[in-house]
Amino acid sequence: MAVPKKKTSKGKRNQRHATWKGKARVAAQKALSIGKAVLSGRAQGFVYPIAEEEETEG
Repeated sequence: MAVPKKKTSKGKRNQRHATWKGKARVAAQKALSIGKAVLSGRAQGFVYPIAEEEETEG
């Protein structure tokens, strides 16, 4: 099993954590942007299924 040779410094650990958090923020912004574009009808180059209304039997 691989074992680290030296202890990772707090600064390096914090830097890695900040990068990870930053990627999540960018992904959330992209998702929100795509969602707004789809709802407003401005979506270009984004394919999504349009659900057909189901007829209810009654």
